[in-house]
Amino acid sequence: MEDPKRVEEGFGHNPLGHEDEKECNDKKMADKCDNEECFNNATDDRSVAKGELKGEEKEPPQKQKSKRVATLDAFRGLTIVLMIVVDHAGIAYPVLDHAPWDGCMLADFVMPFFLFIVGVAIALALKKVPKIKDAVSKITLRTLKLLFWGILLQGGYSHALADNIDLAYGVDMKFIRWCGILQRIALVYFVVALIETLTTKSRPLVIAPGHLSIFTAYRWQWIGGFIAFSIYMITIYSLYVPDWSFIDHREGKTYTVKCGMRGHLGPACNAVGYVDREILGINHLYKSPVWQHLKACTLSSPHSGPFREDAPGWCHANFEPEGLLSSISAILSGIIGIHYGHVLMHFKGHSQRLKQWLSIGFALLILAFLLHFTHAIPINKQLYTISYVCLTAGAAGVVFSGFYILIDVWGLRIPFLFLEWIGMNSMLIFVVGAQGILAAFINGWYYNHPDNTLVTWIKTHVFIDVWNSRNLGTLLYVIFAEITFYGILAGILHKLGIYWKL
Repeated sequence: MEDPKRVEEGFGHNPLGHEDEKECNDKKMADKCDNEECFNNATDDRSVAKGELKGEEKEPPQKQKSKRVATLDAFRGLTIVLMIVVDHAGIAYPVLDHAPWDGCMLADFVMPFFLFIVGVAIALALKKVPKIKDAVSKITLRTLKLLFWGILLQGGYSHALADNIDLAYGVDMKFIRWCGILQRIALVYFVVALIETLTTKSRPLVIAPGHLSIFTAYRWQWIGGFIAFSIYMITIYSLYVPDWSFIDHREGKTYTVKCGMRGHLGPACNAVGYVDREILGINHLYKSPVWQHLKACTLSSPHSGPFREDAPGWCHANFEPEGLLSSISAILSGIIGIHYGHVLMHFKGHSQRLKQWLSIGFALLILAFLLHFTHAIPINKQLYTISYVCLTAGAAGVVFSGFYILIDVWGLRIPFLFLEWIGMNSMLIFVVGAQGILAAFINGWYYNHPDNTLVTWIKTHVFIDVWNSRNLGTLLYVIFAEITFYGILAGILHKLGIYWKL
């Protein structure tokens, strides 16, 4: 008999010959599985044990349900928590914020972790594709939903932020921001999911022996990743970037930036910014790029502050960290994530899965450090360089493996339940928490002055004043007030069976 605990976690086997019962249970669990990220090794296993292939009769497990993957939910929840911490406490501790240019800090891991998770989820959601046309329609609809929410939340329509409340809304279409976090996730999801769907007929029934067989079995996914890699590398190193000018509408002043070069990876003359300026228009790019924290731009570095009098013109320019060319490179993060999902599907033993995951994870980390410290390709989130892809994807693989060991190998699931709950309702917590919508709503009810609200009172009197430190108080408020609240909220919604899925 299969261990009931393993089935509960979604990693158990259903014996062959119970397809009808499995399909019935799958339908019952449909509402509970966000984006169909459920996993069951029943009839779709490609590497089934020899005894099962011979049709040996086995006693059915106690529970025949497709459950969510606890490790994936916990990892997604961790990523949401990281986003809230770096967004709301990064102003207090720069080490939590994005690196101003080259290098990598805590905030720089959030986006690629999301993309890695998207890749793993696609592999589980698209294990079976009965009708390719229907699957493509569903993928397209979900992509459009992500784009809509991304533009609504980060395009400039909402002016309310968790720590800088302006009770207003609306955006001038001449300055709307077209790109953002959800938009990049939408692009990566669309490309990776389409590749997975359109190559469904070429999927192997059985993985051949050998460490590299999983790579050759899903060669089309890696070919797609190589095409994205080639487009990015050729463009960023060969595209000619001419001089460019722009108007800083905040100052009403025109700046000119001298370039006339190729292959430059600095803030002023890189191909990533040039592509976005030419296609999207500089007025539609992110208006507070993190490069403004560089010493060349402000004396307050690494914090934000007023521009230096001798700051170069590009310090005043807009720049899109989730732009077009860098999003092509970001497809690789999704491709690596889907590889981890394929390993989860095909390999049954803990040791087999961990060997695959950790070997590629550490290999990517080593490659990233070699590229960066030999000055071949710097680690840079703003440009989404290949070394940055390797560093963050390798880190995601190692962290995912760590969660798998803790939750599924050692059975330490209870300490991570709050992360699971947040991960199950990640879209909701992203909107109300990471984007500050709930805090902005509460701040809409103020007394005497817009700064005199429940949120600001708790933050000031319970945390900042008690610890006599604005920075430490801000960090503790984010951890023990915001994250704790959202964890409890997600847990209540989970118990009620309420999930927001696109």
